[in-house]
Amino acid sequence: MKNLATSVETVIQDRLNTIEQEHDVKIILAIESGSRAWGFASPDSDWDVRFLYVHREPWYFKVHAGRDVIETGIEQHPLGELDINGWELRKSLQLLHKSNPALMEWLQSPLVYREDKTVMTAFRQQAEVFFKPQACFQHYVSMAITNTREFLHKDQVRLKKYLYVLRPIFSCLWIERFGTMPPIEFHRLLDTLLPNGSLRQEIDLLLAKKMAGGELETASPIAGLNEFINTELARIKDINFAVNEMGARAYTDCDAFLMNTIKNWE
Repeated sequence: MKNLATSVETVIQDRLNTIEQEHDVKIILAIESGSRAWGFASPDSDWDVRFLYVHREPWYFKVHAGRDVIETGIEQHPLGELDINGWELRKSLQLLHKSNPALMEWLQSPLVYREDKTVMTAFRQQAEVFFKPQACFQHYVSMAITNTREFLHKDQVRLKKYLYVLRPIFSCLWIERFGTMPPIEFHRLLDTLLPNGSLRQEIDLLLAKKMAGGELETASPIAGLNEFINTELARIKDINFAVNEMGARAYTDCDAFLMNTIKNWE
């Protein structure tokens, strides 16, 4: 299995090299997102590769702005589908100003395919400045409510769907307690917020089944989990955080970071 996984990573690196050549860009970060980054992938989970890239300087001096995303389409592989997509740096910084949760998660991924450490250290410093608890909190609340409505209000439930409700709920609980961006890895959320007890045992059992390949396993709703989910959603859905207004200096520093990164394109 290790050799097969290595072969997938080799394919991913080849695809990233091809993207750089065909689009004449420099990839400054490429990571794994989705269940593999969250820590509960099954053997046949998709490979969700996300990357940030920068163009050469002339691209930024056009009357009509160019396309600011690169999408490669789904590619079939024996170990799961490959989905490789990226965002241009200026677009990424605009999303960072809004505290985009998906982007914030990418910056934390434990599975990194490549990284310009100098650029990304500065980028992560920008992310800390522009983190907005309310924006991320509402994102996770909405995700949990939507997934609960879509997947759990049934006589038979696909057990893995509980994880797609529990992860955003615990992300909300993290923000509520610490006021910081929650870790992307689910086990870190659990170890801090729910280190033991019967509910933790239920969740650990779900995780074990999911990671063993129980993608399609269905069962009757789990009463203990449903009670926890319903109680927490009712409690947190209307929580609000103070809005931190960014000073002009924060945006000036961000502009300087963008210009410096473009000028140092190699």
